[in-house]
Amino acid sequence: MTGTMTTGKTIFSTMMLVSFMVACGETDIILPGERIDIRTDATTSQNETRAFSVRAAKANTAWTHRNGTPSHQIAHPALSESLQPHFVTSIGAGDSQRARITAEPVVAGGVIYTIDALSRVTATDVSGQMLWARVLSSGSDNPQDASGGGLSFADGRVFATNGFGDLTALDASSGAVLWTQDLDAPGSSAPTVMGDLVYVVGRDNTAWAIEIESGRIHWQLTGTPSSAGFAGGAGAGVTKDIAIFPFSSGDVIATFPKGGLRRWSTVVAGARPGAALAKISDIAGDPVIAGDRVYIGNVSGFLVALDLETGDRLWTAREGTVGPVWPAGDSVFLVNDQNELLRLDRRGGAVVWRVDLPDEITGRWGRVEGRFAHYGPIIAGGRLIVASSDGQIRSFDPTSGALTGTLAIEGGAASNPVVADQTLYVISKSGHLHAFR
Repeated sequence: MTGTMTTGKTIFSTMMLVSFMVACGETDIILPGERIDIRTDATTSQNETRAFSVRAAKANTAWTHRNGTPSHQIAHPALSESLQPHFVTSIGAGDSQRARITAEPVVAGGVIYTIDALSRVTATDVSGQMLWARVLSSGSDNPQDASGGGLSFADGRVFATNGFGDLTALDASSGAVLWTQDLDAPGSSAPTVMGDLVYVVGRDNTAWAIEIESGRIHWQLTGTPSSAGFAGGAGAGVTKDIAIFPFSSGDVIATFPKGGLRRWSTVVAGARPGAALAKISDIAGDPVIAGDRVYIGNVSGFLVALDLETGDRLWTAREGTVGPVWPAGDSVFLVNDQNELLRLDRRGGAVVWRVDLPDEITGRWGRVEGRFAHYGPIIAGGRLIVASSDGQIRSFDPTSGALTGTLAIEGGAASNPVVADQTLYVISKSGHLHAFR
């Protein structure tokens, strides 16, 4: 028995030695010629400096929803070329390991409304003085158990969602609670108000139309269930003729606003070949309704332009979005999931230029500890503006993508920038509202 085992070991060792000698004797054959990637990568395209024009800037007094309006597109706001810090004031809790800020400010009637990381809504006047504050969680709720929320403003009311699954209407002048509707699911995407209804998308992939006077459910619809999503997801884009709901499954459903009857539906699904921020299908960019089109993007590398009337796909760009895009002139501007600022051709979705934004956060010994977050872009005062968690608000030339200026924001940005009355507002990660004018 021992002799058999020894013989087997000897044969095995001899075979391994022969294999090693054969492998060592092989030489790589290097073929001559140009090396071409088997997959075309959009990042290899050349940047183009292309003329850009947009309607003249006009001073706006309100910014009531994400990107300014219920359709998530606002006309070109006026903003001075030379901005200086105007005030900094606390709005409550900032980002932490368990909670984070998920909403930008809304502005109306000379008042800035904000919501912190623990569902505290604050009203601040244009001098930086707090007018009132209201915590949305009930007495039985631990504020640490839910994060963030979203805001909108209409008809003297502030509408707020929170991580506890509530939609609350507050009196804008006093902060008094007018009504609360339990959505039975976290509704941290921002509500959208049009006419006498407020539209909300919950994290359980249910959409609601709620009556703004009573808080009663007017109608609701359900998308395909999905187990993957992220806080502060996309909310509905609405005009008087259509309401478009994005769901974390990638479903997009367009309805008639009053009755909820479906007009069309589609799926925005797929990922960029190669690297992508995530593989989840959640839609990160609120539907932006611009003219006869709607633009919607997911976080894994897909942005589409759809015909507003039919839902037919007009073009697809292999670019993820981390927020709503900004259509202007002949272009669409966005920050993608790879921390790049892009200008796309509005007609076909081709890249005109792309600019790298700060990406990885490195610690000791060059170890990667995370990624910077970038909020925006918006166009105001003729320039692109992006607020970033690295402590800078950057301005870019829409024509070429060239950096034209920076503003420091202590603690780094935690929200999209907004503009009203020629003042720029941004919330920082430390839970402070910063105003520049």
